[in-house]
Amino acid sequence: MQHVQLGLIGDKIQASRSPDLHRLAGRLCGLDVSYDLLIPPARGETFDAVFDHGRTGGYRGINVTYPYKERVLSRLASPAPGLTALGACNTVVFDEGGPRGANTDCTGFASAFRHRFGEASPGVVAMAGAGGVGKAIAFALVSLGAREIRLCDADRPKAEALAAALAPVAEGTRIVICDSVVEAGERVDGIVNATPLGMAGVGGNAIPDVALDGAGWAFDAVYTPEWTEFLTRAREGCLDILSGYELFLFQGIDAFRIFTGHDVDAEALRRELAGDALREAS
Repeated sequence: MQHVQLGLIGDKIQASRSPDLHRLAGRLCGLDVSYDLLIPPARGETFDAVFDHGRTGGYRGINVTYPYKERVLSRLASPAPGLTALGACNTVVFDEGGPRGANTDCTGFASAFRHRFGEASPGVVAMAGAGGVGKAIAFALVSLGAREIRLCDADRPKAEALAAALAPVAEGTRIVICDSVVEAGERVDGIVNATPLGMAGVGGNAIPDVALDGAGWAFDAVYTPEWTEFLTRAREGCLDILSGYELFLFQGIDAFRIFTGHDVDAEALRRELAGDALREAS
């Protein structure tokens, strides 16, 4: 059985289920997959040192998560123009020609949205967070035909930079920068948390309850835990929910394809992950 060594670089990823996803995807495809959590602070190393460990240590590829999705671009051999415009990378393959990158958060969100909502337009969307995952989601929302995207980030220059990056591809999508989530959330169809607030080890909630009034759907990029305070409040408000778990699933399927060349059935993998979680809990 072919062995494939993979890993994930990020901070506060101890609860990540990425090792399970790729191991089980490998089982479905007849591959022996190992997947390591590579946490720079825990290793007492810089991001670059951990990246070099992946590059020289026999890894086929690595995923990259918060807070390194933008930083990793400088380590790629020749980023594709689309990836450079997006400004964030979460999947790296180590090829003979050097590290090659992709952003499966972008493709994964688009797939997750279509899986949940069919061909419906995202409409007018308020989004908190313009960092690595926010960039991917914003570009995906444009590709899905969003009518308007309202960007809000505590670091306003980040939102301005994302708006500028979106401008060449936005076409029929209006891009607006707002100073607060409350302002952004007025009369929207969808509301998105693309900040790390809510994740295990961080906690909090970037979306005030008032911003949920009148919205139709909600998405949280956080998936550990799946039911963050934000999504719990959105469900109580009867919004249609797209959880971060769906992004986790579909971006993982895209990353696995890039790493191995194998396609995995989403529902088969979902069942395997659910069964694995039950076994661990018992």
